[in-house]
Amino acid sequence: MAHPLTYFLLLSCLIAGAALQAAAQPSARDILGAPAVVPLTSEPPPKLYVDPPLPEPLALGRVVVQYRTDNLRIVPVYGPAALDVSPRIGHIHVTIDDAPWHWADASGEPLILNGFPPGPHRILIELADPTHHIIDRKAISFVVPEQKGAPVSHH
Repeated sequence: MAHPLTYFLLLSCLIAGAALQAAAQPSARDILGAPAVVPLTSEPPPKLYVDPPLPEPLALGRVVVQYRTDNLRIVPVYGPAALDVSPRIGHIHVTIDDAPWHWADASGEPLILNGFPPGPHRILIELADPTHHIIDRKAISFVVPEQKGAPVSHH
């Protein structure tokens, strides 16, 4: 039969190990941010992150761009009253190849754009508040490759 001190030390090590493992795991708040049911007294500034297009669809002339935000939820709510919503909400504006127009997207889903001709392109993604005021912006440039086996245009 083992000495009682041995059991005590073994139990102490198990408890300490469980505590260290729990401390290493990020909390739900660490991952998801503050719960939406509690108004925030102050919020860090929103930030936009945009990945380059996925290479596999790009070879087919399809552009798939993933993005995410920190400190702002993408939702289809607009107007001045929505500025008081906490945690902060907004949407994105998307401009292709420096066009004089853009569109708003509030899906929070990846952008999927089809029919890009081969060559260089640019997408500007702007993070906007519910009144369309731009908070952050990121531009990505990429090249759509010539499609193998595609007919060559003779202009």
